[in-house]
Amino acid sequence: MNQTIKNKLASLPENPGSYQMLDASGNIIYVGKAKNLKSRVRSYFVGSHDQKTQNLISNTVDFTYLVTASELEAFLLELSLIKEHSPKYNIMLMDDKSYPYIEITNEKHPKLIITRKPSKKSKNSFGPFPDASSARETLYLLNRIFPLRKCATLPKKVCLYYHMGQCLGPCVYPVEQENYDEIILKIRHFLSGNNKDLIIELKEKMMSFSDKLEFEKAKEYKDILFAIERTTQKQQVIFSDLKNRDIIHYHIIDQYMAVTTLFMRQGKIIFSETHIFTVYDNVEESFLSYLGQFYALHPIPQEVLVPSEFDYSLVEELLEKKIHAPMRGDKMKLLEMAKENAKIHLQNNLQEFLRKHAKTIGALDTLGELLHLEPPKRIESFDNSNTMGKNPVSAMVVFTNGLPDKKQYRKYLVKTVEGADDFHTMKEVLYRRYQRMLFEQSIAPDLIIMDGGIIQVHAAKQILESLYIDIPVIGLKKDDKHHTDSIIDLNEEEIKLDRHSNLYILLTRIQDEVHRFAITFHRSKQNNQIYSSILDAVPGIGKVTKNKLLEKYKTIVNIKNASTEDLKSIGLTSKMIENLQIALLKSI
Repeated sequence: MNQTIKNKLASLPENPGSYQMLDASGNIIYVGKAKNLKSRVRSYFVGSHDQKTQNLISNTVDFTYLVTASELEAFLLELSLIKEHSPKYNIMLMDDKSYPYIEITNEKHPKLIITRKPSKKSKNSFGPFPDASSARETLYLLNRIFPLRKCATLPKKVCLYYHMGQCLGPCVYPVEQENYDEIILKIRHFLSGNNKDLIIELKEKMMSFSDKLEFEKAKEYKDILFAIERTTQKQQVIFSDLKNRDIIHYHIIDQYMAVTTLFMRQGKIIFSETHIFTVYDNVEESFLSYLGQFYALHPIPQEVLVPSEFDYSLVEELLEKKIHAPMRGDKMKLLEMAKENAKIHLQNNLQEFLRKHAKTIGALDTLGELLHLEPPKRIESFDNSNTMGKNPVSAMVVFTNGLPDKKQYRKYLVKTVEGADDFHTMKEVLYRRYQRMLFEQSIAPDLIIMDGGIIQVHAAKQILESLYIDIPVIGLKKDDKHHTDSIIDLNEEEIKLDRHSNLYILLTRIQDEVHRFAITFHRSKQNNQIYSSILDAVPGIGKVTKNKLLEKYKTIVNIKNASTEDLKSIGLTSKMIENLQIALLKSI
C-alpha cells in the first residue's frame, strides 16, 4: 500500500457512495458502491485476499470516491460509471447485445414494428424474440392477419395492402379509435397465446371462400392457419398462470462466473442467454451489478426470479419492483434449471472464453508492454478511402477492451482536401475529431492507431501537437503482399510482429475493421452519387421524390424492381412511373 492510499484511507467518510480504483495512468479500473465508504474501501487494503481480488489491488495505485445521499444513489452512480468508463475489473454487459421486440406504435394510426429498444412502460411491446428472423416471421404473420397500416408515412392514395384487405386505408378513409382498440386487443390476445377465437374466425373464412369456389383465397387462409400453428407450437406451456418471467441464476468456477437468464413468456420458456465474466470482487456485488446493467437494457417482466442468498433491496429500489427469491416449489425448480444451464455452459465454454480473453485483454497487455504504456483500454483507428481521388471519405473505429465498440464509430466527409491526398486528408479529419473531443470534454483514447503507416503517423502527431493533446500514436505497416507486418512505435521505429501472436490477431482485426468501415462508407457515397445522377435525369422527378425513392429502396435495382402499386404508394403519378421505368431501362 503506497502513501497516497494510506493518507486517503485515514480521511474516508462513513457515508454511502461510489469508489473508483485507479491504475498508474489514472484510468478507472474498478468501480464499486458502499453503504459505508470508510469500511468498504479499507477492506481492500487490510488483511488477506483471494487471488482474484489481489489482482485488482496489485494494479491499484490510487482511488477516488463520490459521496451520495443513499446507497441506491451509489448503486446508480456505479452503473453509470461502468457504462461510461468500461473498467477492466468490473463485469460489463455491452450495449449492442439486445433482443428484438414487436411493438405497436403509439400513434393516431398505429403500425407494427420490430425494435431493439422497446418502451419499458408500453403495454404493447411483445418479446423478446431470440433473433431477428423469429421476430420478422411473427411480424409478417401479424401483418397478414391484422389490418394496421404498413406505410412509414401515409400516402395520398390507398396502396396494395388496402386492396388485399391488410390495411384499413387511413390515408383516405376515416378509422375510428374503437376499431384500432379492437385490433390491438386481438393482437395482444394472439401474442399471449389466446388465439382460439381467431382460429375459428379464420377457419370460417377459409370454408366460406372454398364454398364459393374461390380456392386461391381459401388457400391464403389455410396458409395463415398453418403459420399460426407453426408459430404457437414452438414452446409448451409449463406455468398455467401465463405470466412473463425472467429466471436468473449463476455458477462459479474459480474466479469465473456464468449467469444464465431463462426468458419465460406467457408461461412458456422461449429461449435463454448466458454470459461469462471474470469476477474480481465478491460474488454478491458482481451479481447485483449484473442485474442493474441487464435491466438497463431489457424491459422488466411481471416477475423476476433470483437465487435467495443475496439482499436484493437495492435492485428492488432501482427497478421499482419486487424481486422474488423462492425457496421451494415449481419456481425453485426453474431456478435450479437456470443454475444447471449456467454450470454446463461454463464447463463447456470456459476454455473458449479464456482464449477470447487472451486475444483481447491479453493482447492489450502485450501491446502495453511493447510500447512501455499501460494496456490501452480505448483505441481509436483511422483510415481514408477514395477512387482516383473522387468522393474522398475517412472513418474512425473504436475498440474498447479489445472489442469493437460500434456505437462510437464515426464517418467523415472530407471537406477541405481535393484528390487522393492521404496526409492532408488525415490532418483534416484528426483535427475535426480531437477539436470536438476538447470542445465536448469527451473521453480521450489511450492509443491512436493509424492504418496508413508513417505518413499518417506524422499527420496525427502534427495535429495533436497543434491542439496541445498528448495521446500516443502508432502506425501499422504492411508488407509487399499488403499484409500487416510491423508496428511503427512511439519513436517511429519498426517493430516486427509475430504473425502467430494474439497481438498480431488483434491489430489485424482493428486494421481490417477500419478499412472495411471506410470503404463501405465510400462505396455508399459513390453509389448515392450515381443513383442521384440517374434520377436527376428523369422528367417529373424532383428532389423530394428522389429522396423518397432513395430512402425507401436504397438502390436503383430495387427501384427498378418495385411494383407500380408500390411506387404509387409513396406518391408517384402514372406519368412519373412511366418516365422512371424508361430511364432505368436505359441505365441498367
